[in-house]
Amino acid sequence: MTATLDVTNLRKQFAIGRPAIDGVSFGVPAGEIVVLLGPSGCGKTTTLRCVAGLEHPTSGEISIAGRVVSSPERGILVPPRSRDLGMVFQSYAVWPHMTVRQNVVYPLKHRKIARTEANRKVDEVLALVGLTEYADRPVVALSGGQMQRVALARSIVYRPQLLLLDEPLSNLDAKLRLRLRDDLRVILKQTGMTALYVTHDQAEAVVLGDRIGVMRDGKLLQMGTPDQIYNRPADLFVANFTGATNELTGTLVARNGEFGVVDFGDGRKGEAALFHALELGEKVRIAVRPENIRIGQNGANAFAAQVRDRRYQGTQTVYEIDLFGRRLEVLELGTAARHQVGVEASVSLPREGCWAYRDTGQPSYD
Repeated sequence: MTATLDVTNLRKQFAIGRPAIDGVSFGVPAGEIVVLLGPSGCGKTTTLRCVAGLEHPTSGEISIAGRVVSSPERGILVPPRSRDLGMVFQSYAVWPHMTVRQNVVYPLKHRKIARTEANRKVDEVLALVGLTEYADRPVVALSGGQMQRVALARSIVYRPQLLLLDEPLSNLDAKLRLRLRDDLRVILKQTGMTALYVTHDQAEAVVLGDRIGVMRDGKLLQMGTPDQIYNRPADLFVANFTGATNELTGTLVARNGEFGVVDFGDGRKGEAALFHALELGEKVRIAVRPENIRIGQNGANAFAAQVRDRRYQGTQTVYEIDLFGRRLEVLELGTAARHQVGVEASVSLPREGCWAYRDTGQPSYD
């Protein structure tokens, strides 16, 4: 039976340093996949381990299916084995001396399930993860991707309330990672399972998550759908971390609803989307995705720029341009590189793709 997960004001303080988790709150409705995304050391894995019961929070509360499983203030700490969880780790964590079927049936042996019923469940889950024909093979004869499918099958065969996945694809090669990433969402949705997934890979998060939570320095900066995270980032860090790596600076000189006019200096002005409550005269930083900049187009927010470098990548070309004395990257899809290095061209920055944030003077990404 799938279940809800509720994390309230979670905090984890180790012996020294800043808190690994600092006041994190979020909920996962039944049947939803939530991905925690962020760089190494941001607190995402510690959060997952607290949900699993492998780490003990300093404060806050964790509930699964409405049952409190962790609350230091109330003296509640339910052990991992009593939380009805499934877990999939970075390492394959399979029993090397067993066959695929023996690995997957193992959790059922401790749940007093009749052999006939256990075999039915194993056959069902092996079909789900695409390993039916490998059922009687030694697990060590499988590829890395197949072994991770065995680990997944073993974690869901007993239908836990909640599935926790800690960067399960990180040890696979690039091609296998892409294939299993796409399959994994289908598998989880077919089971209807509630899942909490941890990764540092933005593409993984977007493909897998119904919602994504971006973390930094132990704090949850934004929780939203992939579309919200990618098109309405809460702050400059979220924008940068999810690919809006270009930055321009300027001063907000006018506003019109959700858009404002930014003075970039020397009389050059353009429009940008305002995601913060900004005052006129404030210094701002504009985040722009490389794929949202257009070379060779005129119109609103069009400026003269020079192409400084070009990196042809087969199905796309990455250009480095000089705009307002800053180096920006531009990504164009297509198998032909259209612009020559050294030429001056008109560059368009659509106002919907220019996101203005308060310039705090601090680095947005480190």
